[in-house]
Amino acid sequence: MTVAREFIAALEAFAGLAPPPRVKALHLPAVGPDQGNRGAFCGVELADGSLGLSYALLDDTLAALAASRLAASLPGADPLAVARLYGGGDGVGRTVGLAAINALTRCCFDRAGYLPAASRDSLGELMPAPGDHVGMIGFFAPLVPRLVAAGTRLTVVELKAELAGQGAGYRVTLDRNELATCNKVLATSTVLLNDTLEAMLAACPAAGWFTLVGPGAGCLPDPLFARGVTLLGGNWAVDGRGLIDALECGAPWSGFARKVSIGRAGYPGWTALLERLR
Repeated sequence: MTVAREFIAALEAFAGLAPPPRVKALHLPAVGPDQGNRGAFCGVELADGSLGLSYALLDDTLAALAASRLAASLPGADPLAVARLYGGGDGVGRTVGLAAINALTRCCFDRAGYLPAASRDSLGELMPAPGDHVGMIGFFAPLVPRLVAAGTRLTVVELKAELAGQGAGYRVTLDRNELATCNKVLATSTVLLNDTLEAMLAACPAAGWFTLVGPGAGCLPDPLFARGVTLLGGNWAVDGRGLIDALECGAPWSGFARKVSIGRAGYPGWTALLERLR
């Protein structure tokens, strides 16, 4: 079963026990990639305020979203129907579908009384040390100096050919097979959108720690843990209205959310959460 089908099957089980609210709105960022995270994510909001985010700058997704009728057509929609778009092949559907999955996950977590722990750091708790070979999937420039300073060997896998080459204490490559000897890996939740998660996991057979991070990593962790992900780091909205307003006007929104992490060891599991709803 694919990750998409596992997400939907679990959320259908949740809906059977506690029908979720309808979609209230699809929120699109008003700014471009030069604004960083402030203009990089769209959001699906449910009628109870549950909010799920998804990266919107993959390829031409944001332009396609802005040109589509989705934002106008989604209010009042069944969130499960929107979530099922994640299993399709087009970028717009996968992006909005993942945001809906994240919103439904937040709704279920709230109803089950589950609150993820606060994130300890921006490195997904990798705890880099001398002798580690760290793999980074996607070039996260602000994190590179910390990894290099820790004495790690750093290999970055990128899709952009212009970034490939040797840097100051790290190497950027287009070949994911160069992750084969990494014992720790940090990846963005974008791998859930471009359908590369399983290929990246397969390319890291020596990795004892594989962290998936980003505002779009608000989904159910169970299918990801089953495939080898060890920690999921996302953003938990504490002021949904403030976050949405900031997202739509391009203002910083970190003050309206807290960074959280869900590790395999401390997570009760989807089945246990569903039992709380019976």
